[in-house]
Amino acid sequence: MTHVTSQISRRSMLKAAGAVGVAAGATTAITAAPAVAAGTAFAHPGLLHTRADLERMAAKVKAGAAPYTAGFAKLTANRHAQSGWTANPQATVIRGGAGQNYATLYNDVHAAYQNGLRYHVGGDSAHADTAVAILNAWSARLTTLAGNADRFLAAGLYGYQIANAAELVRDHPDFELDRFREMLSGVFAPLSDSFLVRHNDAVTSNYWTNWDLTAMACVLATGIFCDDKAQVARAVDYFKHGDGLGSLKNAIPVVHDDGLAEWLEAGRDQGHALLGVGLMGTFCEMAWNQGIDLYGYDDSRFLKGAQYVAKWSLGGGVPFTANTRAKGAVDGWSGSETVTEAAGVDPAMTRPIWAMIANHYTKRRGLSASYLTRIAARSAPEGGGGDYGPNSGGYDQLGFGTLAFTRDRATDTGAAPRPGGGAEGGSAASGSVSGSDARPQGAGSGSASASATASASPSPASGGDLAATGSDDIVAWSAAAGITAVAGGLLLLRRRDRVRRDGAE
Repeated sequence: MTHVTSQISRRSMLKAAGAVGVAAGATTAITAAPAVAAGTAFAHPGLLHTRADLERMAAKVKAGAAPYTAGFAKLTANRHAQSGWTANPQATVIRGGAGQNYATLYNDVHAAYQNGLRYHVGGDSAHADTAVAILNAWSARLTTLAGNADRFLAAGLYGYQIANAAELVRDHPDFELDRFREMLSGVFAPLSDSFLVRHNDAVTSNYWTNWDLTAMACVLATGIFCDDKAQVARAVDYFKHGDGLGSLKNAIPVVHDDGLAEWLEAGRDQGHALLGVGLMGTFCEMAWNQGIDLYGYDDSRFLKGAQYVAKWSLGGGVPFTANTRAKGAVDGWSGSETVTEAAGVDPAMTRPIWAMIANHYTKRRGLSASYLTRIAARSAPEGGGGDYGPNSGGYDQLGFGTLAFTRDRATDTGAAPRPGGGAEGGSAASGSVSGSDARPQGAGSGSASASATASASPSPASGGDLAATGSDDIVAWSAAAGITAVAGGLLLLRRRDRVRRDGAE
């Protein structure tokens, strides 16, 4: 009862902060125009790539510099990056349950992103035109995301991705900017906002870390793209203090004396742990490009968690603290699950996530991150959607990190992030969301729960909806990519002691 009361209280506080409530039904349609904040807009382009980033890529490729040329070759070879791509927009996109057609959306989103990126690096305007045509076609037609609980994954994943694709061509004269904003903030963001508030009417810990992270990425990307400061503030606050398993201290619950910190989903399986690390890195990178340092928040806790996953994925031994997580529906069925050890790994499994994270910590910040450095080198050159198997797991990240995130060492590795991405370093512009721990008004004052747990596999009583995991896609993706199945499968989750070994909460 205490858990449910706390969850309802948290939901009320988030709603007071302006979160958009969406009933946990099967669909969500466009119902409102985007909320555009008054005053200072966010820096554009300013999601995963700033103008300085794009200029760096183009200059390095033109100069024939490695490893940029290898990264660009991966991009130009991808079938999605061709200017002849024709969009296939749908009015309703379904993920989960009968009539699924979401592959159409993620293929078109990646084609738009890859063509937009290829235009900035190579300069051929035909690729920009293709990206714009794809995005305009979808904003003219899409009205609804439907399906079982997996519709929240569709909203989060493809919401942050399509925002990034559009950010690359937002200044194109033919791009329907206002209509795209309406789609982004009317179709994608409400589902993601609702998930962070209500968690599909499940207990907060019912859903694994990556579920929250997909929603967080969509809310943040939408807020930046639509110049909505309140939306950005909500996303940043959730990263720091959210009740769900995607907030920093719940995703990385235990910090060890050796500088490694346990990643919650290491007790689940390798594929989903890699997904989560990539999503958190994406969230931190988008925030950084607006002057908000979440990479360094809480004594660089994300660095310690990413190092842990990198070492584990390379086949190294890592500690693990047993944990038990609650699952179930609010005022409905309930259960729990306990995990006592990290899942098995296949050192050959990879996702295109490491270049972004390794380059931030070692080049921007000048820190030592040996496991990140090793796994990034092993994964290079990173590809993107279409290079990691045909199923949805191969499209969870936009990728191409070797091209996009390789950078020279910053001259001032201690400087604050600068909105808009001029030279690395500098001070945050006035009016940007602070990278400190200041809380947005109305967002509540409690810290992240010290007993956050994780979601689990479906219970028969749930009808398979509340605890849907999308795990079948990971298995299919791994097989398609020629990767051995993860040892141990979907293990019971261990419950980690929430008391940090360094004496902090």
